[in-house]
Amino acid sequence: MYTKPRGEATARVNLERQGYTAYLPLVRQPRRRLGRRVSIISPMFPRYLFVHLDTETDNWAPIRSTLGVVSVVRFGQRPAAVPDDLIENLRRREDEEGVQVLPAERYEAGARVRITSGSLAGYEAVFQATTGRDRVQVLLEVLGRYTRTVVELAAIEPAR
Repeated sequence: MYTKPRGEATARVNLERQGYTAYLPLVRQPRRRLGRRVSIISPMFPRYLFVHLDTETDNWAPIRSTLGVVSVVRFGQRPAAVPDDLIENLRRREDEEGVQVLPAERYEAGARVRITSGSLAGYEAVFQATTGRDRVQVLLEVLGRYTRTVVELAAIEPAR
C-alpha cells in the first residue's frame, strides 16, 4: 500500500480494524534534535505498508478508502506482490520491540567517504578510524594538506 505522508501507522491500524494483515517494518535511526543526538523509530520504507492479500478470494476494494491509504501499489491491473519469504526475512531481523536491527556500516582505513551532514557536508574525506561508539576520524584535504577531524558515524557514507 502507498500511504499518506507520515500516515503509515494510521493506515496499518485502520487496515487491521478491517481484518487485513498489515506489516510496517520499522528502523531505528539517529537524528539531531536541538543539538542533541536522539534515536527515533521510523518506517523502513516511508509511505509504504505491506498487506497480505489473496488476489483470488480477498476483497481489496475497501482498502482504497481506508484512512491513511492513498492507493494500492500495482503493476498494470494487478496489485504488486512481495514474496512471503522477503517479509519473513524482515520479521526475523526485528528486535524485541519490533524494530529492524541493521548491521552497522563498516569502513576500512583508507576508504573514501563523503560527509553528508554538518558544517562539512558535501566534502569527501579518507576514513581513518572509529574513535568511539558514534564518532569516526577522517582525513579531510584542506589547501593541499590532510587534516584530521572527527565526525559522527551517521554523517558519512561511502564516496561514489
